Amino acid sequence: MTIPDSSGYDFLMGNGSIQLPCKPEEERRVVKELTAKAEANLREGESYYVISSRWFRAWKRYTGETESDHPFDVCFSESKDQSVPFIEDRPGPIDNSDIVVSGEDSREDDPQLRRNLEEMHDYELVPQEVWEKLLEWYKGGPVLRRNLISGGDQHKNFFVEVYPLCLRLIDSRDQTLTVIRLSKKSSVEELYSKVCQLKGLEREKISIWDYFGQKKHTELVSSSQTLEESNLQMDQDILLDVSGHGSRTDSTGNSLAMVPVDPMRSNFSIAGGPTMSNGYSTGYSSNISGKKILSSSHGDMEDAFDGLRPSTRVESRGLAGLQNLGNTCFMNSALQCLVHTPHLVDFFLQDYCDEINTQNPLGMHGELALAFGELLRKLWSSGGTSVAPRAFKGKLARFAPQFSGYNQHDSQELLAFLLDGLHEDLNRVKRKPYIETKDFDGRPDEEVANEFWSYHKARNDSIIVDICQGQYKSTLVCPTCSKISITFDPFMYLSLPLPSTANRSMTVTVFYGDGSGLPMPFTVAVPKHGYCKDLNHALCIACCLHSEEYLLLAEVYEHKIYRYLENSDSLATIKDDELIVAYRLPNKAEDCVKLEISHRYKEAERKMFLTPLVTILEDPQSGVDIDVAVDRVLSPLKRKSFTSSVTIDDNGGGALDSTANEDKMDICTSDLGSTIQSVDDREPEGIPCRELTFQLFITDDNGSGCRPLMNNSPIRRLRMIKVMVDWTDKEHRLYDASYFKDLPVVHKPGVITKKTKQEAISLFSCLDAFLKEEPLGPDDMWYCPRCKEHRQASKKLDLWRLPDVLVFHLKRFSYSRWLKNKLDTYVNFPIHGLDLSKYVKSNDASEGSHVYELFAISNHYGGLGGGHYSAYCKLIDENRWYHFDDSHVSHVSESDIKTSAAYVLFYQRVKQESVATNSQSSDR
Repeated sequence: MTIPDSSGYDFLMGNGSIQLPCKPEEERRVVKELTAKAEANLREGESYYVISSRWFRAWKRYTGETESDHPFDVCFSESKDQSVPFIEDRPGPIDNSDIVVSGEDSREDDPQLRRNLEEMHDYELVPQEVWEKLLEWYKGGPVLRRNLISGGDQHKNFFVEVYPLCLRLIDSRDQTLTVIRLSKKSSVEELYSKVCQLKGLEREKISIWDYFGQKKHTELVSSSQTLEESNLQMDQDILLDVSGHGSRTDSTGNSLAMVPVDPMRSNFSIAGGPTMSNGYSTGYSSNISGKKILSSSHGDMEDAFDGLRPSTRVESRGLAGLQNLGNTCFMNSALQCLVHTPHLVDFFLQDYCDEINTQNPLGMHGELALAFGELLRKLWSSGGTSVAPRAFKGKLARFAPQFSGYNQHDSQELLAFLLDGLHEDLNRVKRKPYIETKDFDGRPDEEVANEFWSYHKARNDSIIVDICQGQYKSTLVCPTCSKISITFDPFMYLSLPLPSTANRSMTVTVFYGDGSGLPMPFTVAVPKHGYCKDLNHALCIACCLHSEEYLLLAEVYEHKIYRYLENSDSLATIKDDELIVAYRLPNKAEDCVKLEISHRYKEAERKMFLTPLVTILEDPQSGVDIDVAVDRVLSPLKRKSFTSSVTIDDNGGGALDSTANEDKMDICTSDLGSTIQSVDDREPEGIPCRELTFQLFITDDNGSGCRPLMNNSPIRRLRMIKVMVDWTDKEHRLYDASYFKDLPVVHKPGVITKKTKQEAISLFSCLDAFLKEEPLGPDDMWYCPRCKEHRQASKKLDLWRLPDVLVFHLKRFSYSRWLKNKLDTYVNFPIHGLDLSKYVKSNDASEGSHVYELFAISNHYGGLGGGHYSAYCKLIDENRWYHFDDSHVSHVSESDIKTSAAYVLFYQRVKQESVATNSQSSDR
């Protein structure tokens, strides 16, 4: 790509005059184009490069990198440090030192990334072409090249393998350890070649064993099978045996003859029926030569199935832990909750081969269900020894590439995928019929609900639907025509918001968009974990907002509008030391052009000052319309001595009385401006020409490029126009700018901060918040069939039909472009006797009781990224609770399971006989 000539764009650096490759905006354009080109032509094996986010953010600030995701589609800077590019903002050489391992573990020729880094937070990934261009412009390093690989059997997803597979090769001859790094997509044959090269050995004389957990498992036969398909994990051991060098031993120290390992064959699969013939039999995996390779151990604690083991519960009764394979605590937590679900235990310990659906295109050909069944049986038949779920993780990675690798994930996200995947693999419906749903048309709810449920069951019928799926009623009301739409939708779990009982004090300065008054700060109390819609509502009441007005919230930084706030934005994104403003605008402003006004001194450095303003323009045609709007919003600042001395001449021009200014400065005051009609009020011809009141400049999206605005400058109709007002001595004499200075911060903490005890809410209050009526968000508009337009309808949910196993997901995590946040609020949830009768709107008595008992909890401890998951599960037969923390399992008292770490709650329905018995006992 040709870089435009940048002559005349020299910068004086610390070491003298240096000619930059191109201007900052050109760098931005080049990188953007190269990135788009690379992303449009993704191919496996292509190179990507890891760059420190710290350096890359500095480059973005320098080049004015922007994003368009605020309400008016106007770009704003990604960082608050964004400003007009000056040379001191140009970053130095590329510096990746903050993301690579340092010290003894570091090698200059092979730098390694620090573990547990987060993309977009710690590092960025750029295509090879972008890296080469950045390296040409800035030099630096170290170079961290990675490959693009694909994952997923059904739908190929491309992703960069940031952390290649790291294997610890142990030489059985002298027990020396060598670290080998290869892509998980590398073949076993490539692993053999690498080892032979490192050790200087002949291929025929060596064999490599899967030595996970310092125990011999399967011999890795040289083939095209990938390391991922061989279930090799990050940082695990592999054992090198060399023929002719003494005797070889097994994991117990017993001598082994040099004979091939041949698995014991079984005619039955884990499901209890004949082995599957689709090439994915449960005990074996085939290689390129057609030989069978043992993929499970005989006697170890792998999760692959041994056909000779009985599929019955043993003395341990499900007290086996799950080994952590590298940031897999999220998976272990969710799995323990599921494998201790009584209905699933009964199902997967029986013969379920007839339930497997190998033809469902939405499923995983039955493999996910088989892998889960194998793991469940192993956990219920392994005694108290922990199990390494390597085979299950391998299957999961094939069908859900987002869970491949070794990054921390969300246990609820895994649970949602796993339940859905199990359902499709066990769906009894082989061919799903097409069904066109009908509107309710005023029919009774019972009739419509049963109709929707029958439609759902005609396409979805599995053990998961039988025990885990319920139904809720969704009511939408159009705010314009009052059209009501009622649907009955299935659910697998309920994601409950955590309402806050704690308040937060916030101060916001309210400005009049029409210039009818001076700005006024208001301090309001809002929910601590609320949203901007709560702040907007409180401000509307505090400032007595009229029904024909609305408030536009914005954050101000360095005298510019940094971002506009939407009702859906979390208040957690607003810090106490930030400056928040609100503009009172008429409701019709939604259809008008918005004018954003910034201010600066007319000096050599043109320094910005004061608070930016926002007003509206109705069909602006020329610079005169903008000038009139600016004059209008500044009118409250007019000094009295000047407003009283203005005269209007017959020609529509204005002049100051000689007592105020003998030189009759060529200015127009607000009184004069009010005599000039805006474009929509005046005749199209015969408009008197006049000079502008202010020195105005149209600015670009970043506020960095300016061009003068003339009285006859044509105005292109946009959703937002940005202008800059240059303040001269004349403006300072005319206006009192002190009202637009020194905005109050959101909250100024006192000297003494009183500690409050931990906030607590009930599960019922979370359920109330989930079911309450609220308007849809602007990004989730509903198409009204009567209005024939998308409307921001109000939505109300009601529970209609409850499943036998009811799962509650407590929404502790909130994500936005600005912040990731976790709520550690303590939720008080019932362990026994959770009665949901008052929430269920259906009167169908055949459904069963609405009383539930808790049997499992997925817990999350710590913050985002670096947290830890565990599980509390109840063994129903014992009526005792246990703590499953990866491979560690311990008894826990029932009184200790209710903590602020509770994340996903699992309840099962209490049978009606039990409810009646308990009721009779309580009546005595």
